[in-house]
Amino acid sequence: MNQIKDKFPEGDSFRSELNGRYRSATIGQILFLSALLIAVISLTALLYNIVDGAFGYTAYEYKKDPATISSKPLTELNQQELLDVLKANISTGAYKKLNNEQAMETRSQADLLSLILERIIRIETKATWSLTQSLFHKAEIEAEVAEKYPDAKLEFRNWLTFSFLTSPMSSRAEFAGARTAILGSLWLVGIAVLFALPIGVGAAVYLQEYAPRNFLTSIIQTNINNLAGVPSIVYGMLGLALFVRVMEPFTSGKMFGVTDSNGRTILAAGLTMGVLVLPLIIINAQEAIKAVPDSLRQASYGVGATKWQTIWHHILPNSIAGILTGTILAISRAIGETAPLIVVGASTFITVDPNGPFSKFTALPIQIYQWTTRAQSEFHAIAASAIIVLMVMLLSLNATAILLRNRFQRRL
Repeated sequence: MNQIKDKFPEGDSFRSELNGRYRSATIGQILFLSALLIAVISLTALLYNIVDGAFGYTAYEYKKDPATISSKPLTELNQQELLDVLKANISTGAYKKLNNEQAMETRSQADLLSLILERIIRIETKATWSLTQSLFHKAEIEAEVAEKYPDAKLEFRNWLTFSFLTSPMSSRAEFAGARTAILGSLWLVGIAVLFALPIGVGAAVYLQEYAPRNFLTSIIQTNINNLAGVPSIVYGMLGLALFVRVMEPFTSGKMFGVTDSNGRTILAAGLTMGVLVLPLIIINAQEAIKAVPDSLRQASYGVGATKWQTIWHHILPNSIAGILTGTILAISRAIGETAPLIVVGASTFITVDPNGPFSKFTALPIQIYQWTTRAQSEFHAIAASAIIVLMVMLLSLNATAILLRNRFQRRL
């Protein structure tokens, strides 16, 4: 009895200790709330900075008056009339080069109009202002334009337009688009998933269900865990050595009769991204398989099922939601990588869309990096627009993961 009294304080000592615990709990709650507020403020500042650069006033001039090349407004010209304007106002060599990139007759009216604006009219951006400046300093901006650029037009511009999403890259920010980069990112994700998902799930099934618990298995498991934290640039060097150089006959398409390519193709980059996310897929798949109750395994064995039948009919169906969720979250990391793609050979300027696994390529992170390194403020504006596009793609992948998880959970 005396030992219990010594162990549990009473009276003033008890109240003092209780108050101390309440103080500790309050301090902990304040710290956790502060961490949450800092995270929310940081994320809000990031989003605001991106949106602030994608909208705002722009002062621009025409190098050539549109009225001098057409009696009608350019937007009212049909496809053939736009072609005639191009033929009449650019050199034969420039026209042939554009035609070699893509047959002019197959281009849409929007593409032809963009070419006219870029090659003939030649819009020149004089200055740009952020959304905040445009909203709160409109009078100052108008006065500055009237003083410095009297011949310029001032227009509130949304750089994130449908044309931006559907136009290829251009040396002029006013006409540059993210279509080629978006298609390149989608190709990379598709190849990475096709390569990494079956291998990752197969490795996870073997390690979790078949592999004996010994020293060798522990080393393999430890190395897989360590590979998940290796810097992405290392995977880029691996991709350069293995997929670009050693496997060049395959990744360049020479084995399949392709003669105008080299190892620095979208296939090599996709395989590199697949290797990058492979450890993450294995770890996530293992955790999903481990979460399946042993009672399901024992029940399956009890009715005479083999180990493979148990895995195929019970373990994988019950873990597929976690496997898919982990896979999509891993791909979300890959879609934002830049360093491995630069090492493997992504193009920083390319106007031709990828049309197969042996094509040259670029990706949204590469395009964003290239635009942000330019000195002109208009390139920073389209870089902010491309960041919004990339974030929407990432959020879409995460939303897909949640929907898939919920759908499979309802089925079980």
